[in-house]
Amino acid sequence: MKSILTCLAFACSTLLLPAASAPAVGQALPKLADLLPGAKLPATAGKVVLVDFWASWCAPCEASFACMGRLHEKYAAKGFVIIGIGVDDEAANYQTFAAKQKPAFTLVHDVSHKAAAFFNPPTMPSSYLVDRKGTIRFIHKGFKRATTEPEYIKEVEALLAE
Repeated sequence: MKSILTCLAFACSTLLLPAASAPAVGQALPKLADLLPGAKLPATAGKVVLVDFWASWCAPCEASFACMGRLHEKYAAKGFVIIGIGVDDEAANYQTFAAKQKPAFTLVHDVSHKAAAFFNPPTMPSSYLVDRKGTIRFIHKGFKRATTEPEYIKEVEALLAE
């Protein structure tokens, strides 16, 4: 029950934020260290970056982790970085999900919801694919097993080739 209430609270809070606050394609990625104080973030300068918002209660988020694991394995050595930002209110829920998934890419907990407030993700998961210059080039709302992974591959390969 608490998971459902957390989900509804997050959905309502993101709907109440003004749409103008959400970053758009063509805008610069903000300094994540400012939005996630104290988080251990990987170096992103000159790299293609996928910033992914997820939550433990989100079934599509769980499905997306396998996809992101494959992307990390295939492209990390070529300059690709994934940062998964968990938005759970309860640290225990975040930690349980992270321990179950055991991703090879970076996960951080948005304890203060500062990053979520800035990005205003329209759904869970939502991801932002950023080029080597730090510009948001693609935004993915949700995760669909059949279509999202091929889209990621096409976009990541194009950005790595630039």
